[in-house]
Amino acid sequence: MSEFNNVTVIKKANVYFDGKVTSRTVVFENGERKTLGIMLPGEYEFGTGDKEVMEVLGGSLNVMLPGENTFTLYKEGDAFTVPANSKFKLEVTEVADYCCSYIKE
Repeated sequence: MSEFNNVTVIKKANVYFDGKVTSRTVVFENGERKTLGIMLPGEYEFGTGDKEVMEVLGGSLNVMLPGENTFTLYKEGDAFTVPANSKFKLEVTEVADYCCSYIKE
């Protein structure tokens, strides 16, 4: 899906790591929530509440998922899933564009 229709966009940005990671929240009519964002080069660790599906829309991300000891490279067009109530690490070497979907379980 290259565009979202009939959604509400929250104007206030989500800003992390001194502005190196930013996103905007998109809310669908059925209550589903996604964020669209940009990550600048750096190393980050995020925690999850809900299960998350991260789609790489541009650039690439090196990702270490929970329980793993090595990073895996995800490029434009790839996606990965992060379990609820966990943490994952990112190494970003180039500007990355992403979409994160939050899944209630």
